Amino acid sequence: MSFELILFYLFATVLTLSALMVITVKNSVHAALFLVLTFFTAAALWILLQAEFLGIALVLVYVGAVMVLFLFVVMMLNIDVEPLREGFVRHLPVGIVVAVVMLVEMLMLIGVKSMSTQALPADPAGASNTAWLGNALFTQFLLPFEVAAVILTVALVAAVTLTLRRRVGVKSQNPAKQVAVKASERIRIVKMESAGKGGTP
Repeated sequence: MSFELILFYLFATVLTLSALMVITVKNSVHAALFLVLTFFTAAALWILLQAEFLGIALVLVYVGAVMVLFLFVVMMLNIDVEPLREGFVRHLPVGIVVAVVMLVEMLMLIGVKSMSTQALPADPAGASNTAWLGNALFTQFLLPFEVAAVILTVALVAAVTLTLRRRVGVKSQNPAKQVAVKASERIRIVKMESAGKGGTP
């Protein structure tokens, strides 16, 4: 059994355990930390499989942008996060464990890359892995790519819709009633006699 295969099973185990921790822990801060570890370990697997572009994109897009989006949605849902903000020290051990595991994974990847001579391109013609991925994504797998874009758009619209619920003490608008209103219902003309100075007609 080669060293790369051992690392593959190790990373797969860490990925599975961290994904299970995301859905089993009660604290949302701990779940977010384990989700970062899940994304990072998946990126390490891509890099181990000679797909460096996918690994870097996973770190930049998911660990960076998607985690910020998750936190933004949590804030929009008006969840009581005050108990989560209290006691920074109690979240520190989980953060240290996640950081140490990520550091160990990076060091293992560096060791694998230093032992390997050259990455074999996925394209038999000799093109780079990034060029082959772009060509395959927008030619052979265009329909799944578009379906994934639609699913992400629906998820974003659903997240915004969840924030439109009625809240006590907050003014809200009803677009349906605003569109259905008529001018005759908004304006009332009152006819009255004019009065001069002193109230005499």
